[in-house]
Amino acid sequence: MPRIMSRRHQRIFAFLCPVILFLGAECARAQQSFSHSRAVQSQLPRNAQPKKTKTPAPQKKSDIEKQTGTVNDRIFEAMPNYVVEDAMKLPPLKAREKFGLATAAVFDPFTVPFVGFLAALDQANNSPKAWGQGWGAYGKRFGMEFGDNGIGTYMTVAIFPTVLHEDPRYYVLRSGTFSHRAAYAVRRLFLTYTDSGSTRFNYSEIAGNAAAAAASNIYHAPEDRTVSRNLTTWGMLIMWDGISNETKEFWPDIRRAVFHRRTP
Repeated sequence: MPRIMSRRHQRIFAFLCPVILFLGAECARAQQSFSHSRAVQSQLPRNAQPKKTKTPAPQKKSDIEKQTGTVNDRIFEAMPNYVVEDAMKLPPLKAREKFGLATAAVFDPFTVPFVGFLAALDQANNSPKAWGQGWGAYGKRFGMEFGDNGIGTYMTVAIFPTVLHEDPRYYVLRSGTFSHRAAYAVRRLFLTYTDSGSTRFNYSEIAGNAAAAAASNIYHAPEDRTVSRNLTTWGMLIMWDGISNETKEFWPDIRRAVFHRRTP
């Protein structure tokens, strides 16, 4: 998912809260409905079992999906969402494959209009004030948002995972209670797989986001180059990655319950 990087996005968070709550409610409803249908089906006589619906064939995978074992299970058919849905451990990624995943997310067709929307919000709020208004100011804000998104993604998906030999892929759990899966998504912020297959503290997430926040001082307006803004940005990055993990975890349930599609 595209990454939100600065304190200005606290307003965006307020705007997206209803969407996030909707996702959570639909996840709970989908899981409850799925469990109930299984229970009812198991109680039916064998000759009264409902007919199985034909599962649509999966779409053709891109090269980066084949190389990394992921699927781009786009959220609402738009937002890029590279996840592992059918395994809990895969062979390690090579450095070029980690950079390939980051590049696919940063330069996805969805990213440009989404970044443009964020820049428009900044423009409407005149943030930062030093840049003023007009197309030139909008261009600066667009560049800032694109830089925030790109640097943050490369730091946590490619650069730090390559240097520290960590696996940046999100493995969808898909089973268990709602609370168990929600806790798992949060836990993945702090625990990750290494290239050797073991589990350890997720340095790429915590240190990578800190590096991204520090790097943003290069192109942010002088009024934003403060310790408090950097700490706020770092916290927002981790928070948004947590929201991203929750969405990745429950999107297959929402897709099945709302859009009646079993395959991405």
